[in-house]
Amino acid sequence: MADILVVDDERDIRELVCDILQDEGFSTRMAGNSDECMAQLQQALPALVILDIWLKDSHMDGIDILKTVKRDMPDVPVVIISGHGNIEIAVAAIKQGAYDFIEKPFNIDQLLVVIRRAMEASKLRRENSAFKRGETRVGEMIGQSAGFRHLKSQLDKVTKSNGRVLLSGPAGSGKEMAARYIHAHSNRSDATFVTVACAAIAPDQMEVVLFGRETPERGIEQGLLEQAHGGVLLLDEVADMPIGTQSKILRVLVDQAFTRVGGASKVHVDLRVISSTTKHLPDEIAAGRFREELYHRLNVVPIDVPSLEARSEDIPLLATYFIETFHREQGLALRTVSNDAMATLQTMRWPGNVRQLRNLIERVLILGEGTGPIGMEDLPHPEAQKSADGEVSLSPSLTMLPLREARELFERQYLMAQINRFGGNISRTAGFVGMERSALHRKLKSLGVVSSAKAHLGEDVE
Repeated sequence: MADILVVDDERDIRELVCDILQDEGFSTRMAGNSDECMAQLQQALPALVILDIWLKDSHMDGIDILKTVKRDMPDVPVVIISGHGNIEIAVAAIKQGAYDFIEKPFNIDQLLVVIRRAMEASKLRRENSAFKRGETRVGEMIGQSAGFRHLKSQLDKVTKSNGRVLLSGPAGSGKEMAARYIHAHSNRSDATFVTVACAAIAPDQMEVVLFGRETPERGIEQGLLEQAHGGVLLLDEVADMPIGTQSKILRVLVDQAFTRVGGASKVHVDLRVISSTTKHLPDEIAAGRFREELYHRLNVVPIDVPSLEARSEDIPLLATYFIETFHREQGLALRTVSNDAMATLQTMRWPGNVRQLRNLIERVLILGEGTGPIGMEDLPHPEAQKSADGEVSLSPSLTMLPLREARELFERQYLMAQINRFGGNISRTAGFVGMERSALHRKLKSLGVVSSAKAHLGEDVE
C-alpha cells in the first residue's frame, strides 16, 4: 500500500493523522521538523507528503520544503495543511506546486478524499509520461499452443509473489511482454514499470542512469531505480550490463538501498526485479563477463520464452491481433489473411520471432492495396514459390540433387514444416496433407524423422 510522509511540528497531530491513515490501509512515516523531513525524503520517496506550513525549530518552512520537493521529486504530490491559513498562503502554496491546501482543524473524511485524488492524479501523470515515451504496452498474452500455455502457466504462478524472475529466450520472442504481464497481474500493478535497456546505455553513463546523481547546481536527479520504487524494474538484456555496475546492482538486491552518484546518504527502495536475456548466462560467467553471484540472485525463478517457430500454431491468432491493433491505432485496413498466405506464414522461418511477424503485418498493411484478404502476393517471396503461370520455382539446392534424393528432401522439409505448423499434432497434420495417420507415421519413419520429431515436439497431442 502507498507510503505517506506526515510532516507536522505538533506530535499529537502527526500521530493522529498517521493512525487514521494506517486504519485506511496506508503505510506512514513521520517528521517533526525540516531536517527530519529531508532525511525521510532522502531515504526513500513517499507516495505523498502531508506538509504543515509552519514548522518550529526548523531552518526551512513548509513552502521551502515544497519548493525542494517539486524541484527534485516532481512526481510526489504534496498536500499542505496549516492552522494559520489565509487566502494568500493557500495561493502561494498552489503556485509552488502543492496539490491542495487544507486548513486546520480539518475534517478527516475531507483529508482522505484529497489524498486519494492527489495520488490518482500523480498516477495519471506518470502513465501519461510513460505513454509519451511509448512505454504503456499492457502485458497482453496471445496464443493457444502448448508452448504458449506452458509459458502463461509459469507466469501466472509468479505474478502474486515478489520473487525475482529471469526470462530467457531469443530476440523478439516477447520477453518484455512477459515481464509486463507479470507486472499487470501483480499486487504492484498500480505502481510503475521501469525498463533498464542495458544494451542501449553507454557504460560510462550506466550508474548515473540507474542510481541518479546529486549536484549543487541541479540538486537531486532521480535514477531509474528510484523511479521504480514500489513497482517493477526490468533489467532488459542484463548480460550487457558493465561488469563494474553488476557488483553495485548485486549490492542493491541485497540491501534494497544505494547511494546516488555524488551523494552521501543511502536511498532505500522497494523493488521487484525481473531480468531478461538472449544469452546463455552460464557461458557469460565462464567467459568472465557476468558475475556468478548476481546470476544466482536474479535466477530465482527461471522462465524460458519460446521462439515463434516453436509456437507456430499461434501465428493465426497473432496475425489477426496485429491487424486489429494497427487498424485501431493507425487506421490501416482491417484485412483478413487468405488460407494460402496463413499457411505460408506458419511455415516461414522467423529469426526475429514475434517482433518480425508484427513488423511484417504492419508493412503489408501499409504497402498493400484494397481491403481484400492478404494473399501470397503480399508476402515476402519464399525460396520456392508459385510463378505467374502457377508452376513452382525450385530452389537451387533441389535442382542439384538426383530425383530420389530431391523428393526425399522435399518430403522431409514439407512434412516437418506441417508438423511444426500444427504444434506437433500428428492427427491434424495427417488430415491437412491428406494421409491416414498410420501412413504418415510410416512416411516419417521412412524419412528418418520420427525420432527427431518426437524429441523436439513430444508425444502427439490430440
